[in-house]
Amino acid sequence: MLDRVALRLLAPPIGALARGLVGAGVGANTITWAGFAIGLAGALAIALQAYGVGLALVLLSRLCDGLDGAVARLTTPSDRGAFLDITLDFLFYASIPLAFAVADPVANALPAACLLAAFIGTGSSFLAFSTLAAQRGLQSTAYPRKGLYYLGGLTEATETLACFALMCLFPAQFALWALGFAALCGLTIVTRLWAGWRMLK
Repeated sequence: MLDRVALRLLAPPIGALARGLVGAGVGANTITWAGFAIGLAGALAIALQAYGVGLALVLLSRLCDGLDGAVARLTTPSDRGAFLDITLDFLFYASIPLAFAVADPVANALPAACLLAAFIGTGSSFLAFSTLAAQRGLQSTAYPRKGLYYLGGLTEATETLACFALMCLFPAQFALWALGFAALCGLTIVTRLWAGWRMLK
């Protein structure tokens, strides 16, 4: 829901950083892999209950996620790069609830499982629609620069990152954040199913 606003606000600094990386010869896929590795390091820190370190690494990881697309657009965007980016993104997002479950299994395992189940729903609805939209040659007017048809919803990347930040800042309330965000993801799943059903008729 907030991704378009966030992308518009962050475009100037991200663009400047991307131009510097292109000038230094750093490719988009390298940034994608680096962001994924940093994100997993953040998940490991959370699993070890170093929540502040985990949050810093998660934020740095998402900076890389914004930079790889900007670098790709300045050089040569590719289907392979888009595939790598979305696949590693979903793996990263799954790693954070899992890390909180490892950090405190008794309190966090069930809420983390609920959130991961919700992530499966949002991810599968997103990717299934993107695949069929590509077959039909559909283009997103809301996110025209994305490598895939980006079907938005109530819980997009910006909201997910905000939820992860709350979890790291207030880890004792992880169950509240996880179950609340899982419910919001449920609304996203419903709206995506409805939108996909109508647009693919």
